[in-house]
Amino acid sequence: MSEHMVDVTVHIDEMIGADVREGIQDRLRDLNGVMAASGHDAKPHLLVVEYDPERVGSHEILDTVTATGVHAELIGL
Repeated sequence: MSEHMVDVTVHIDEMIGADVREGIQDRLRDLNGVMAASGHDAKPHLLVVEYDPERVGSHEILDTVTATGVHAELIGL
């Protein structure tokens, strides 16, 4: 594992409920190299993902989110 962890914010275009957000976060946490994925009810369209860039790329993170059927983009690359 890399000693250099990074994070990226994912902006989800649709308004999603807590159950959908939690499902997306669970899928992200299942990715090899993702250490944490979190969102909050106050800003349901934003997810922060902490990951090891030597094990997973930001575009794989985005692809995992959009595979759930939502439209999203990365913020802070």
